[in-house]
Amino acid sequence: MVTRQWSSGDRLMHSARPEWGGGVVTSVQRDSMNGKQCQKLVIRFDRVGVKTISTAHADLRPESDMPLHTPYQQDNADPFLAPLGPSPKEIMLKIPDAAFDPFSTHKARLDATLKLYRFSEQGASLLDWAVMQSGLRDPMTRFNRHELEDLFTRWVMLRDEHTKKLVLEIKRTEPGLFAELGPTAPRSAQQLLRRLDALR
Repeated sequence: MVTRQWSSGDRLMHSARPEWGGGVVTSVQRDSMNGKQCQKLVIRFDRVGVKTISTAHADLRPESDMPLHTPYQQDNADPFLAPLGPSPKEIMLKIPDAAFDPFSTHKARLDATLKLYRFSEQGASLLDWAVMQSGLRDPMTRFNRHELEDLFTRWVMLRDEHTKKLVLEIKRTEPGLFAELGPTAPRSAQQLLRRLDALR
C-alpha cells in the first residue's frame, strides 16, 4: 500500500473502491494500529458521501494517480464517443485485467475475481458496478436502468464463467488454495464455489 501523510483538502481515491469516485479529506487524526502510526481520515466522496477511513486498512491514492477512467479512455474524453476502440457493450462486459493477469499468482487473480462478487443488480450496487465498468461519474447519462440491468446480467455470466475456469485451474495445480478460499469467499460466490467443488 502507498504510505503517505494526508492533509485536509487533499483529493484522493480509495483504490479498492473506485466506484466511490474522488474524495476530499475533511478531517485528519493521528492513530495507531498494531504499534504502527497511521491516520484516521474523514473523507467526502463524490458518490457515497462521508466515510471515516483508517490508512492502516485502506489503500488511498492521490486522485491524480488514479483517474476515474477506464484504460479505454484517453485524457478526460468520454470512452463511448471515441471513434475507434471497444464498443460500449464491450466496455461494460469486460472483466478487469487483474482477474486475468498471467504474471500474478493464482491467489492474486482469485482475490481480484472474488472482489467482483460485491456487486448486485440492486439499487446503488448496480450503479457502483456501472461506474467501475464505464469510468463515468454518472452512468445514467449514457444508459437507462433497463440497459444497465441487462448488461449486468450478461457480465455476471462472464464473471461466473471466468471464475469457473480459474477455480478449476487452481484445483488442478494448487488444491490447498481452493480448500482455504471457500470459507473466506463472499457469500454471493459461495454457491458457485460449492458447485465447482463437487466437480472432480
